[in-house]
Amino acid sequence: MHRFIQFNDENIDSFLVMEMADLTKTLSKNGDMNLKYGPFSYLDYKEETVYVSHFWDHRKRDDEVHGLKSDIYLRTIGNLHETVKEDVIKYIEKVKNTSVPRFAKQLFVIGEEIRLEEICKSKRPGTKKSFDTRRTLYRQHFEAQLKVNLTKSVFTDALFNSVYLLLHAQSPLEQPVKINEDIDLAMPFIHGQITRFYETRQTKDVVRVALEIVEVVDEIVQKDMLNEYFHLPEDVYEIEETSGETFEDLKRKDPLENQDVLEEESTGEEEILDEEFRTWHRETSDKGESFLQFDLDQGSQSDLMGEGVREGDDADQALAMVQGSMQETEREQYHDVKAEEQEREESGGGESEYGKDNRFAIPHFLTPSVPTSEEKLKYIQNKTMVAPFQKKLQKMIEKTLEHKRIQPRSDLHFGRLNNKLLRFITDDNPRLFYKKQNPSSEIDAVFSLLVDCSGSMYDKMDQTKLGITLFHESLKSVRVPHEVVGFWEDTNRASKTSQPNYLNPVLDFYTSLNPGSGSEIMQLQPEEDNRDGFAIRLMTERILMRNEKQKFLLVFSDGEPAAMEYEQNGIVDTHEAVLDARKKGIEVINVFLSNGEIDESQRKTIQNIYGNYSILVSDVEELPEVLFPLLRKLLYKSI
Repeated sequence: MHRFIQFNDENIDSFLVMEMADLTKTLSKNGDMNLKYGPFSYLDYKEETVYVSHFWDHRKRDDEVHGLKSDIYLRTIGNLHETVKEDVIKYIEKVKNTSVPRFAKQLFVIGEEIRLEEICKSKRPGTKKSFDTRRTLYRQHFEAQLKVNLTKSVFTDALFNSVYLLLHAQSPLEQPVKINEDIDLAMPFIHGQITRFYETRQTKDVVRVALEIVEVVDEIVQKDMLNEYFHLPEDVYEIEETSGETFEDLKRKDPLENQDVLEEESTGEEEILDEEFRTWHRETSDKGESFLQFDLDQGSQSDLMGEGVREGDDADQALAMVQGSMQETEREQYHDVKAEEQEREESGGGESEYGKDNRFAIPHFLTPSVPTSEEKLKYIQNKTMVAPFQKKLQKMIEKTLEHKRIQPRSDLHFGRLNNKLLRFITDDNPRLFYKKQNPSSEIDAVFSLLVDCSGSMYDKMDQTKLGITLFHESLKSVRVPHEVVGFWEDTNRASKTSQPNYLNPVLDFYTSLNPGSGSEIMQLQPEEDNRDGFAIRLMTERILMRNEKQKFLLVFSDGEPAAMEYEQNGIVDTHEAVLDARKKGIEVINVFLSNGEIDESQRKTIQNIYGNYSILVSDVEELPEVLFPLLRKLLYKSI
């Protein structure tokens, strides 16, 4: 399907993101410091996150890299260690009482960044190139914005643009542009004040200079700024109020009207009288402020107070509405899996085990049911279609193995030294070695085929199963163990704290070599979302349990990952999962499936995830022809 228009088609460069994330952790000296993209750049102290700006997107590669680095330098070397949060909080509170709080906060940001930039360059001279690029690009941006704001008569924004350009002027002779009469009269004073930003040494110095400018601007402009170019997040600098209350503070403080104590200890055999308890009596005649509150002001103290322990139940709830409700859905629910499927549920992966983006993902491994007669018939048809490729490949592999088996094992240049040493003197190129054992006639390899069962595969699943049939029959004929696993995420049951992910191993390592196996492949169907990084990590665990020397993981997919809370970091997380698998000796290869022309953005996305180890199939009808040389190459590599 040819897409003539595409919205929100932002592709993340996973290599660049990981490079910037490593730089953030290194400069902050904090392994838990995160990196995220956002509209503006700032440091979130509470969440330990550095935000870099989208301002640098869609630029030349060098400009983008230097721009992102400049953001990171300012936040990790600068804000993290040099900005005094208490001074910022006082400044925010003061400017709230003015008519130009947006202008005031952005003025403070550019003033503080000037101070921090000099600190960064003095501590790390290698950052100068990045800051030069930052100044050049921001000057170009604000020159264009100044013209636009003057044309639209947005004078406060124009004033801010002019202030930025004067602060980063290329020449001391640069003069401010004419905006309006009131601003032009105050501009000499403002121009003189902003140059003092270069003399500041601490955050409080920046605050003092900014407040003096804000007082004047507050009187000469009629409206606050319309646009936001820099961001000063108030919630980041808010002081968290910690409650001093303890459990003892929550206990009752007012005394009973009588303070007598029962002399006789309770034995548990006391006589109990059933009496009617009315909802109104003199103790509750006055309404209190609490809902469902019952105060008892009279009574004698006994040894039973605080001694009993009782489990809570549903009847303890004051209102039935808090118990929640559930409605039926038209989509299939996988929590009611048939008994014969014997679903095996594993605990959700933690941040350290399956990545921070999959900390709420919960794996569910399903057991395939017995193939139906219709599935068996369809598989026989697929098997017939791939038979020529399978037989050709089988003969090639068998001939290669036979050749290796019967080739000479003596008179070699290396190996064990034989007892015919006279040739060392008589021959110019003596062959004095031999090998004791013949090589094994089996291929020492194992394959895992991971199949994307997302909803977007609905028009490619049939051809995908045809290609998998070729793999299965070919590997079975040369006795190479393998598994075929479909994966998807249940959209209906997914929430921010629980994301069920289903994996359906239609063929496992132990049943794949059975003579009658294969029909189970037909049970793969398009389902819902796909969390690729999580599935790859799970398959990595399974394949690492095998003893074969060569381990291959093939991922059949038709696009980038898409799941709940996974859109922004899905590409990066999947790429990290691929790298982790390769570090452990597993060769990960992607087979990208498409039913039309593959555009450059899709190529770039797949390359960001899998590097050069990806096969792009623009027409799934040609999948068997494409997979044949791949399978042949991988098997030859294992011989």
